[in-house]
Amino acid sequence: MMTRPDAALTGLSDIAGKFDGILSDVWGVVHNGIEPHVSAVDALVRYRENGGRVILITNAPRPRGPIIAQLDRIGVTRQAYDGIVTSGDATRSLLEGFRGKTVHRVGPPQDDVLFEGLDITLGGVEEASAIAVTDLDTDDDTPADYSDRMKQWLARGLPLICANPDKVVEEGDRIIYCGGALADAYEDRGGRVMMAGKPFNPIYQEAKALLDKAAGRRVSHERVLAIGDSVRTDAVGAAQFGIPLLFITGSIHAEELDAFNDPPPKRVHDFVSVSRADMNGYMPRLAW
Repeated sequence: MMTRPDAALTGLSDIAGKFDGILSDVWGVVHNGIEPHVSAVDALVRYRENGGRVILITNAPRPRGPIIAQLDRIGVTRQAYDGIVTSGDATRSLLEGFRGKTVHRVGPPQDDVLFEGLDITLGGVEEASAIAVTDLDTDDDTPADYSDRMKQWLARGLPLICANPDKVVEEGDRIIYCGGALADAYEDRGGRVMMAGKPFNPIYQEAKALLDKAAGRRVSHERVLAIGDSVRTDAVGAAQFGIPLLFITGSIHAEELDAFNDPPPKRVHDFVSVSRADMNGYMPRLAW
């Protein structure tokens, strides 16, 4: 049953004592794609200083190594987390089923690292056994731009493997489409879609294993807090995995919730309730 909060939390410290570990979203919670949310990084550092463990769990379509390098580059200290699991890590398990075959990819060149070390050939639609989507080709694209290409994929009955289930993310002061939006469009047309990132359990199971390892023991689900900014991925994922949620309102849903003008608690509750998540609190930006 979802908890109805009476007001926004003043900070993570309001509820930190209830939890031994955190599975935190990254893009939209820890940073905006360009720079860190300083208060969020500070909150995670303080939580760890008080004995908690933090695993970052992100729908980034690349393995964890490049994501750690990105966090280093934009100024997210490694003192804020104990480990990281990406949708790219989980998706590589799906791609294992296409070893020795040709896959047609969609996404920017920097995502090619996802396929390194796998016996997969990247090629055209005509010879492909599947479509692998890491993201849209450019940040200015929309799913509608892929209408003709989707007709080709459907004509060949190709499954679409989506390495980034997010539909949108914030980048600085704008919202851009992600691979999940294209996957939704393909599924709406009758295409078959395969995903392993949030909100699906494989990525949470891997993150929980890392959390237990960092804690040196098995942490019970009720003592693990999910933090995220997306109803579709973070809230639904927390609900399906059976862990409580701290919802960040001031990211991709900021306009809908009027997040920075103290929206009525019922408005936030009703907005998140479709996920059936056990929401233990909300705030516009993560802070201690």
